[in-house]
Amino acid sequence: MLGGMGPNELLLILLIVFILFGANKLPELARSLGRAKAEFKKAEREAELELIEFERKIREGRYKREELEKMAKDLGVESEGKSDEELARDIRNVIREKSEP
Repeated sequence: MLGGMGPNELLLILLIVFILFGANKLPELARSLGRAKAEFKKAEREAELELIEFERKIREGRYKREELEKMAKDLGVESEGKSDEELARDIRNVIREKSEP
């Protein structure tokens, strides 16, 4: 079920939420959760599109060494002694790690 929760646990959580927020606040709370989920999905899609665009530019050789080194520095990636391809690979890996939930 939901992360190993059974129906009893889910019912208990819903009961606690009902007691804490009351019947009048539940629809507002549900809307807020829905909006938050939609925003998260939107940000996730945007991050994925940016990663795809970054990979396309790398393949086309559109990044200069200085730009790669600046990105690496911003992301905390060591650039010393790495080729452009190695540096781009490491940047890609860090971006993927940071975009995973």
